Parts: sequence; structure tokens; C-alpha cells
Amino acid sequence: MDELENITKQVLYNCDITDAKNAGVYSVCNLALRFRDLFKWENGLDPWIESNPSEVLEWIGHREQRWEDLSHKEYIPIKIQGRAYDPFDTKGINAILEPHDLLYGAGYARSLKPTFFLADVDDKKTVNGCRVYFLGRELARDLFTCPAQSLSNHIFIRKASAKVFFWDQIFYITKSGKNALKFALGEYGLNVNDPGALHQHLDRIIANEIDTYLYHELGEIKDTAFDHSIWQEIMASFPHSPVELLARTVKDLLANTSHFGMLPYIIREQKGASLAFYVAFMDTLTKKLFPEILHAFEYFVQSQNWDVITNAVNSGYNISRRYATSICSFHEKGKQKGCTKWTETQITRHLLDPLCD
Repeated sequence: MDELENITKQVLYNCDITDAKNAGVYSVCNLALRFRDLFKWENGLDPWIESNPSEVLEWIGHREQRWEDLSHKEYIPIKIQGRAYDPFDTKGINAILEPHDLLYGAGYARSLKPTFFLADVDDKKTVNGCRVYFLGRELARDLFTCPAQSLSNHIFIRKASAKVFFWDQIFYITKSGKNALKFALGEYGLNVNDPGALHQHLDRIIANEIDTYLYHELGEIKDTAFDHSIWQEIMASFPHSPVELLARTVKDLLANTSHFGMLPYIIREQKGASLAFYVAFMDTLTKKLFPEILHAFEYFVQSQNWDVITNAVNSGYNISRRYATSICSFHEKGKQKGCTKWTETQITRHLLDPLCD
């Protein structure tokens, strides 16, 4: 398209604005990681390539200065073929772009940070009634690195971001996840202590693991245990808070353990490496909510018995469903009282604090 460069510049402008306005939602360490990923994307670097620190720091300085200049600006409409579209009108914009194998994404990430991207469409298909787009080269993106996103019954698999996201999880693996990572890489014939081989085979691994992100999003769309309207209210009422963290973790766990989700898909296909990657990359709160999968995986490594994994996943779904019910109940009671502070206190006291004991 003759207009592609102009469209890309408009999307990038809005990407810069959302980063300028919302960089504070990231912790210092997480922001440094997001900077690192964005720098590599802008410079076309593989995720394992580390540039000269002084070069990166200079780039960060320029980026922060640009943010300061844009921090009070508003998002601009996306102008295509003489018509201006609201930057969140993905349906209208994609009606023009999709015939050209392009896709525009706009939505809200953690802590309600607006996020935008523009990417090439490599492939598309329908899975369980959902339209799935496999995206390749990303022409525009913001700080938010995400392997997959969904909107209504559409799923967007961002393969370029998935590669970065996956590498980051390996690079920053915790000590407790190293044995599972060793098992996962062993399933691909790789040694965890041979980074060169991992670099060489990373694309192959991503191609084989990409469907796990697809089935996570399917689980998000199909599972109804966490009422979607209440979920949206909670996200709007408690952004960047422990309540948001718990609610998102519970919703992710529901997506991964539900009938349509990631772990049942892994079990059906008997993908041992995918199971091991899931265990290796689990965050602390998910481990607290779902310790059954850790014990089941230890047994699985010795026995290759998928039944024990099935039992653990069923247990994980029931646990996360109970947490979802409790969160929604506290939220509704807090609304009746007109007091979000009461809701936050109750969720912290009855749901979060016991997990820390």
C-alpha cells in the first residue's frame, strides 16, 4: 500500500504516547526489560544479542526525552484513504488493512495501559469458532511485549513478540524452574548449557510451541467461570494493585486449565516439552494457587503418566473457579457499600494473605 509508511508513523506516534503516559505501570526492573526488548526490535536484533550498554543508555535517554515531549499529547486518529478512524476502532481500520495482509491491534494491557501494534498477516484460520491471525513482521509496537492477544472472538498470535517473550522467560528463569527447563529443552535434543544450540533452534521451538499461546487465548474467550463484565469492572476499579494481580492470575489459570485451554490441549497432544515450559515459567503467585501441577510434574518426569497431569489440571480449574467466585462476591459487596477500599481489604485479607503464609 502506498499509504503504509504514513499509517505506520501514525501508529508509532500513538505507541510513543501510551509509553509516555503509562511507563509508570512497570516496575523499575520490568521497565528496563521492556526498554531492552523495544531497543532490539527497533534495531532488528535477535533477542539474545546484547548491544553496548552505552549505546542502549543513549537510546533510552533519547526515548525518555521524547516521552517528556509527548506526555501531555492525546492519541491521534488513524487516517487511511482520506478518512480518520478512532485509534481503538480496530474493526474499521482492519476492514481496509486486512485485504492487504496487514493487521492493526489496539486494546488495553495490564493496569489498563493502552497498547497498539501493526503487523503483517502470515496466515489465518478458524479454531473452535474463533478467527485466528498469525502475525509476522511487526511494523509498529509499544513497550508491551505479548505473544498473543484476543478481542471478542478474534485471536492474534504475534510471532515476533512471542519469540522475544519466550527468550526472556528462558533468560530470566528462576532457580526453581531450571529443572523443568532442562527437561523441556531435552525433549528438543538440546542441552540447557549450550546457548549456541538454543539460538540455532529457537525458531523451531517457537513454531512448535506457538499453539500453546493460541489455546490460552481460546481458554480466555470460551471459559465463563469469571464473568467478563465483572472482570472488566475489577480491572477498571483496581488498576496496578494486588487485586488486579490476583484477578489476572486467576483468570489466566482458568484459561490454562479450562476444557478449551492450554493445559488440556497439551495433555491431548501429549506435548511433554510444552508441559515442562509451562511449569518452568510459572510465576510465584500461580505456584501458590496451583501447587498441584508442580507435584504432578515431578511424578510425570519419572513416569510419563499423563493421568496425573489431568488430575492436577482438573484440581487447578476447580481452585481457580472458587477464587474467581470469591473475588466477584467481594467486588459486588463492595459496590453495594460504595467502597472499593473495603473490597481491596477483604480480598487481601481473605484471599491474598493466606497464600503468603
